[in-house]
Amino acid sequence: MKIRVFLADDHAVLRDGLAALLESAGDIEVVGAAADGREALDAITRLRPEVAILDISMPGLDGVRLAERLHERMPELRILMLSMVSDPEVIYRALRAGAFGYLVKASAGREVVSAVRTVHGGKRFLSEQVSEVMVDDYARERQAKSPLESLSTREREVLQLLAEGRSASEIGALISISPRTVETYRTRIYEKLGLKDSRELVMFAMRNGILPQR
Repeated sequence: MKIRVFLADDHAVLRDGLAALLESAGDIEVVGAAADGREALDAITRLRPEVAILDISMPGLDGVRLAERLHERMPELRILMLSMVSDPEVIYRALRAGAFGYLVKASAGREVVSAVRTVHGGKRFLSEQVSEVMVDDYARERQAKSPLESLSTREREVLQLLAEGRSASEIGALISISPRTVETYRTRIYEKLGLKDSRELVMFAMRNGILPQR
């Protein structure tokens, strides 16, 4: 039986390239792909792959939030996070969300097949650039909470959509709340994170892997 894999990344060239590499391995089948986090959530829930490779920065729903939701719905799913970022804080968030492995995009081409086989076999996989000892020590000794952990699930969702430049009306329609409620969430987010304006919000989202680095 082939390992059934789903790919979620908003960059079509990278997504198609990884799909081709995986399919050429012989023991892996790519059963679906998506460029949007919300689309990926629906498709993965429906297709029930064994491994999901998730870009950490996707429109609609970022990879960490997507991993959290998938982990709740499908605890048996092996999640590999894919990212440009190798910052320990971002890696910690991904692992805590339920990711079983972490791939850095710069080396994903040569590591992706091994990564899929490793997590499918029940073991953690971290890219060469990431020291497992460093991550484990960081997670164990870490004293202060990440600023993101001060936000509720809904606040984090609104944070991403605001950082993507969506209006209160657009956000309200997307997540089924009123624009006025969106504004309330915006105010709370700014207060909790100590942000002054939308520029600082975007910079915060980029630093924390919610939006891709520009």
